[in-house]
Amino acid sequence: MPKQAAAMRALDSVPIYVLGAGGHAAVVLDTLRAMGCACAGTAEIGDEAALLAKPADSLVLANGLGGVGDTGPRRRAFERFKARGFRFMTLVHPGAIVAPSAVLGEGAQVMAGAVVQPEARIGANAIVNTRAVVDHHCAVGAHCHIASGATLASAVTVGEGAHVGAGATVIQGIAIGAGALIGAGAAVVRDVPPGAVAMGVPATVRKARR
Repeated sequence: MPKQAAAMRALDSVPIYVLGAGGHAAVVLDTLRAMGCACAGTAEIGDEAALLAKPADSLVLANGLGGVGDTGPRRRAFERFKARGFRFMTLVHPGAIVAPSAVLGEGAQVMAGAVVQPEARIGANAIVNTRAVVDHHCAVGAHCHIASGATLASAVTVGEGAHVGAGATVIQGIAIGAGALIGAGAAVVRDVPPGAVAMGVPATVRKARR
């Protein structure tokens, strides 16, 4: 059982609310059902007053914001609620494989069919999406999105808020900087600077993100 399992069990009796109402929220709701957890309600971003009015220790949140290439809205929602003392549930779909020595931060999400190998670290509020692979000794920073079908080979480092697109492959030992965007299907064979966009096979840096 991964190291975060005890913390997850401690939240078993607390009502769970999902932030967001889009596609990723639907996946989060399905993951909760697969985990045997009931959702007490949802809240669209911008219509959060009822949740914020509740005592922070009376519920736990699951972040249903995803985003294609932009991890900012998800991060801002997480930080807004954390600043008010709310807690976020770490999700691991029963169809995912997470090594016992892997470490998942608060609010991290490992979706159906994903694999997180030994000694990997997944930061707070990060997503390892459907059938993505994070191999051994990788370090994925907070608020990152490893999109569906992406593969991080061993000892890859992904900086905070970076997005690794669907089906991308990052070879072993590569460093991807904070806020970088890796295009869908890219093959990353060189380090990617912070804030850069890398696309293609092999991936080249096309422009800096603003």
